[in-house]
Amino acid sequence: MKKLEHIGIAVEDLDAAERIFGDVLGTPSYKREEVAGESVLTCFFQSGESKIELLVPTSPDSAIAKHLERRGPGLHHVAFYVEDLPAELNRLQDLGYRVVTGPKPGADGKTIAFLHPSDTGKVLVELCTNS
Repeated sequence: MKKLEHIGIAVEDLDAAERIFGDVLGTPSYKREEVAGESVLTCFFQSGESKIELLVPTSPDSAIAKHLERRGPGLHHVAFYVEDLPAELNRLQDLGYRVVTGPKPGADGKTIAFLHPSDTGKVLVELCTNS
């Protein structure tokens, strides 16, 4: 793991959340991006070396829509940057961690994979690398 890449936050109203985090961080978002394969619209903020990713569903059957239905808005995942995603996934799987999904294309030009939250202290962990 090279660094904390971003923290993903599920939101119900992207415009309102974008305003709130722009106020809190003192800077506007640097981009919005739709990830069609995940049925999600994202919004990114840069905060020092790390990023905040806001996520809103674009489909009622998306993972983010289901998360909002079960848990409401708030923390969705913590993402770590890795240089060699396949090697890191192999290392973690050898240690008994399960991959929920990925590797696959993600937002912000990254290739991503998620570890099962039951294996990671109930925190959804994303691993990402540059595509």
